[in-house]
Amino acid sequence: MINQVTLVGRLTKDPELRVTQEGTSIVTVTVAVNRNYKNQAGDYDADFVQCTFWNKVAENTAQYCHKGSLVGIVGRIHTRNYENQDSKRIYVTEVIAESVRFLSNKKVEHTIP
Repeated sequence: MINQVTLVGRLTKDPELRVTQEGTSIVTVTVAVNRNYKNQAGDYDADFVQCTFWNKVAENTAQYCHKGSLVGIVGRIHTRNYENQDSKRIYVTEVIAESVRFLSNKKVEHTIP
């Protein structure tokens, strides 16, 4: 079976680097991905995809990217769930990035494996 996702879109906010208790770097961002067709008003709609970056991918994204940066992401779909304060089961579907390519500046192009 294959679980692979490729996205090209823009960050909706500046990435914020966090570190787990174990010392692992993590960044969680939302990527706005334009659809390939126009809506009835003649505008392009966008999908907003939650993405999580770990370790060196997270560190470099936090260092080199900001709100509006164009990124290419290759990763996998991951679904998790938890119980909130009201004892309601919450499901989260996100992309776990395996690599990120920074596309905003053509002079400096970085690929993080």
